[in-house]
Amino acid sequence: MRTQDVKYIEMKRVAEAKKIERLKSELHLLDFQGKQQNKHVFFFDTKKEVEQFDIATHLRTAPELVDRVFNRPTIETLQKEKVKGITHQTRLKRMAKERQKQYNFLTQRIERERKLFIIAQKIQTRKDLLDKTRKVKVKKETVNSPAIYKFQSRRKR
Repeated sequence: MRTQDVKYIEMKRVAEAKKIERLKSELHLLDFQGKQQNKHVFFFDTKKEVEQFDIATHLRTAPELVDRVFNRPTIETLQKEKVKGITHQTRLKRMAKERQKQYNFLTQRIERERKLFIIAQKIQTRKDLLDKTRKVKVKKETVNSPAIYKFQSRRKR
């Protein structure tokens, strides 16, 4: 029965890992909070230049598009063709909310996969304890890891 339990939990864990990979490929992890934010540094000679600095003119883009980190077209490009993607603020907010929801869903799946891995380890440890060899407990069981035992080595003939 214990082998069936381990196999079942392992099957569920692998299925969860595949779902995680599928979600990661969809999301591209563009706005993930765990990732360090990029820094764009501008250098100036005087404090007057710092006070007069306008990021939109320096990057040669429209002021509404300054917040875009990854598809920031220049004014010349905007004159030649239309902006690709969503430009309305309400639709942008809705898309950001949906993206955040997907990231939360991804973190839940990652946590679930980690818990399934720990459960599989604990069941495997209990199964190994049924063996008749002498064992010594090295470390107690915690919420995040199973108990660790050292088994007496037996010579195989």
